[in-house]
This record gives sequence, structure tokens and C-alpha cells, in this order.
Amino acid sequence: MSSERRRLMLGIDLGTTALKCAVYDDAGNLVAEKSAEYGLLTPRRNWVEVDVETYWTALRDVLAALMKQLGSRAARLVSMAISAQGETLVPVDTAGNALRHAIVWLDNRAETEAAELQQTFGAQMLARTGQPSMLAAWPAAKVLWLTRHEPRVAERTARYLLLEDWLIARLTGEYVSEGSLLTSTCYWDPATKAYWPEMLEAIGASEAQLPDIVEPGALIGTIRRDVAGELGLPPALNVCAGALDQACGAIGAGNIAPGHFSENTGAAVALCATVGGMTYDPAGAMPCHYHGLADRYMLHTFTGGGIVLRWFRDKFCSPEMEKAAREGRDSYALLSDMAAGIPAGADGLLMLPHLQGAMAPENNDEASGVLMGLTLGHDRAHVVRAIMESVGFIVRRNVEAIEGLGTPIPRVRALGGGARSPVWKQIEADILDRPVATMKHGDAGALGAALLGGLGVGVWSDVSEAVSSVVEEDRVFEPNPAHRQIYDDRYGAYLAAYDSMVPVFGCLK
Repeated sequence: MSSERRRLMLGIDLGTTALKCAVYDDAGNLVAEKSAEYGLLTPRRNWVEVDVETYWTALRDVLAALMKQLGSRAARLVSMAISAQGETLVPVDTAGNALRHAIVWLDNRAETEAAELQQTFGAQMLARTGQPSMLAAWPAAKVLWLTRHEPRVAERTARYLLLEDWLIARLTGEYVSEGSLLTSTCYWDPATKAYWPEMLEAIGASEAQLPDIVEPGALIGTIRRDVAGELGLPPALNVCAGALDQACGAIGAGNIAPGHFSENTGAAVALCATVGGMTYDPAGAMPCHYHGLADRYMLHTFTGGGIVLRWFRDKFCSPEMEKAAREGRDSYALLSDMAAGIPAGADGLLMLPHLQGAMAPENNDEASGVLMGLTLGHDRAHVVRAIMESVGFIVRRNVEAIEGLGTPIPRVRALGGGARSPVWKQIEADILDRPVATMKHGDAGALGAALLGGLGVGVWSDVSEAVSSVVEEDRVFEPNPAHRQIYDDRYGAYLAAYDSMVPVFGCLK
């Protein structure tokens, strides 16, 4: 088919501090993309908010630039869908107007409420929600906080919406949500695909205050004519349900069937393994989510990642940052060059990269960062290498935990900023002893949303056809056999180092 006749799909990636819009054609070619950043409001300790008009203004501005870039090709747009951050809560009135700022997923004001809900429902949490425990970030705790601390808002709330729900409502007038986003609310049961009545009663909400449930990729309707005019979009553009950002990322990486695994290394490492049905970890370490595909599920968690390398760069690598600025290079590329000059195993230097606590599967808030084996022979390049290796050890730890639940992982697909470092991906392949592939489209969230939109309007018959038509690996890093024993030994040392530090972490606070 001629490129002038190909159908176009708009994917909106609604992130924590930035919004990106990207247009792809039905062959998977990136046609146009634009993005804008926005700030977070932190009025009190543990509070993180955003005025929802900030999101809308960013969307309007980005789309204006995108439509200008598309020109007459905009007439070939057939659908739009959203890849959205999870857990961000927006209470709205009967007219759909936000009653307060959005409470962002990073917000932890509801710690007391989370602890109380955990005490009440802890024994049922995993079986009813797929989440091992109640956290302050989960919307159930946030709704209970609003009920107690902002009763006038709670009384006026016609709907409790998540961020994707709110944007779809503003685009179409329809109040809907889908499972991948609802899983971590902890008032929705991904196994039955129904709201949890006992949890709703406990938090002071009713099912009537929640959106209707649809499947990811469902056609919701067409964009309202006045909104299309405001945003510069074609009239009657189809709006489809998207999915959680990490579910969209998994789809955009072709992670759609049991045995598929993807990791997205940004500030954190997001790990997704597709499974055929709800999979409950008896150890309570690995959460299970509804996927961005009907009747599919994913073991999905976050853990420490690139934020550790950024910390080291910002605090200790001023010369490299200045050199990168002079040469017009990426400072992380210079750090990768440093790591490449250090042998596997970092000459005995080992790092526990838990600068913000240890996430899955350890789930230890008291854990902290540790450099072990430091000698006079080590320099900054060794630390960079040790950081990259430590993140590889974390990925291996999670891969082993997932395989222990009966899901083999023969291959890894890598996304995010970390995937731009060949050195880092080779380290990961060596540590995991399996191939690691980067993708043609490293920003898979917007692509996954675009694919869901295309599925919603029949561009492809099913997700397998969509993925085979669009998703493509870029480079494959095969494990180096010469490094296998080195990294098996270093991984064993990593596990032993963590275990030895567990009694000490609490003493360091």
C-alpha cells in the first residue's frame, strides 16, 4: 500500500511529568511526534498533585504542533487512544468538572488509611486484587482519605476517575475505565472483572460513582465536535480505550503472550511478564495485573533502575557532563564509555542500588545503597560499571521469581532510556544468560496505545496481527559465554550481600 493511503493512529502517552503524542501508520512507521513537560505540585510533605487543566493545556499545545507537522495527512487519522500513568485520582462533579487537583500516583498522604485498610483486608488483598498489600498510592486509600479529610469534595463527587478515564470523558462525554488501569485501585477484582463491594463500603464510595468497565482497545465513541475544534483534531475521530502505560509498553514491545517478558529502564525498571490467567504469588512478592488485552494478565512490578545512575552522574560526574555539553553528546553515552573500559565484575566492586529502598521481590523499605569491595584501585568508571551490573542483578532476581511461578522467560525485550546503551544491554544479557533485544520503537507506550486504537476500529483483526505488522526488534545482544561464570559468581555475591545487610539496614536510619 502506498504511504499516502496508509491509515494513521494517534497514541497519547500521559506520563508523570511529560505528555507525548505520536502518530504511526498501519505499517508501524512513526509519522510524527511531539511532547511537552509539566511540573508537579508538592504543597505538603507526601503530597503530589497536578491541576488537571495542566494536562489539558499540554495536550492542546502538543496536538497543535503535531497537526501542523502532519498537515493534510491528519485527514487519514482513524483513531486515538491513551497510554496513562496509573493510580492518579480525579474526583469530578455531575458535569465532569474536577473538584480538586488530581492526586498523583506518587502521592503518599494516605499512609494511615492504607494501614487501616491493610489491617482490615490484608488477608484478602492478593486474591481479590492481585496486589500483595495496600499502599498509600493505591486509589482505594486515596478515596478513604478524601472521605475523611475533604468531606465536601467527597459529598460532591459524582465519579472517581483515573487519569485516562478523565481524559476520555472530556473527549467523548463517556465515563469508562479498563482493567489494566483499574487493577491497582484495589477496589476492582481483575479475576471477576467487577468492583469489590466490601472495599467500596469501607472507603465510602459506591459503584455508581465509578466508571463503566470496558476492555482495553474498545471503541468508546467519537470525539465531541467542540473538543475536536479546540484540539485541532479531525471531526468524528474515533476514541478508543487505551491502557496503563506499562501495559501499553508491553504491547508496543510485542509482549502479548505467556513467556514474553519486557523491561523498561528509566528512572525505575518496569518489568512485565505476560501470563495466561491470574497468577498469585504465594510469597506475596509479585503483583499480578490485568493486561492491556482482553482476558490476559501480566506479572508486573517496578524496581530501582536508572535513577541510581542519574544520581551518580549528577553528584560525581561533573567533568563528563561538561564534556558532553561541549561536544553535543549525551552524558549517559560518556558514562557507558567509562563502563565499557572496565571488565565484567567491575574488578570486585559490588553495589546494592537500593537508594530508595528495595522493591520487588524483596519489598524492603529500609534497604539502602551499598558499595562493597571498594579498594584504592577503583575509580568512578568502576562505580558506573557496578551500577549497571547491579540493575542487571535486580532484573535477574525478578526473572527468577517469575519463572518460579511457572512462567519461563527465554528472551527479554528492552525499552526505555537504558536500552540506548549497548554496553548496559550487553551486561544485562550476560547476567541473565539469555538474549536481550532492543526495539525499533524504544518509546513503546505511545506505540502500544496507537495499536489499541487501531484494533478498536478494525485496522487489524487481532493483536497478533497488529504486532506482527508493526513491532520489530532492532538489535539483539547475545550472552557472552566467557562472562557466564563471572556473573553467576557475582550474582551469588549480590544475593549474599543483600541478605547480610538486612539486619543492618534498620540501624542506618
